[in-house]
Amino acid sequence: MPWVQEADVILVNGGDALYLNYWMQQSGVAGVLPSLRAVYVGLSGGSMVMTPRVGEEFVQKQPPVGDDEALGLVDFSIFPHLDHDAMPENSLADAERWAANLERPAYAIDDQTPLKVHDGSVEVVSEGHWKFLGR
Repeated sequence: MPWVQEADVILVNGGDALYLNYWMQQSGVAGVLPSLRAVYVGLSGGSMVMTPRVGEEFVQKQPPVGDDEALGLVDFSIFPHLDHDAMPENSLADAERWAANLERPAYAIDDQTPLKVHDGSVEVVSEGHWKFLGR
């Protein structure tokens, strides 16, 4: 925990966002994230874990507790890897169906699109393509 609290940047890679959520909660990291001065950089599942929900489509295996809920440190959900060549199930049509099942705004983003969040304000920084799937 001291390393996390003293870090300038926290880089969290992808994978199963709900598994990551579980272990961030169990380790206590989830509780200190809002108070850190560090820049948080999430890739794929590492960004999805910051959202309120990942959506049933991204539940890889049933988490030990809860359903598709994540940390909820931002107020939108993320559909990653939009139109990725190796992921035919990540089309814009798939993203729109996914977003229809959420009760919140969402972003469908490709691998060249980061979202910059500061004090609740979201800025899309993109060299690729993305779509806001609002509510």
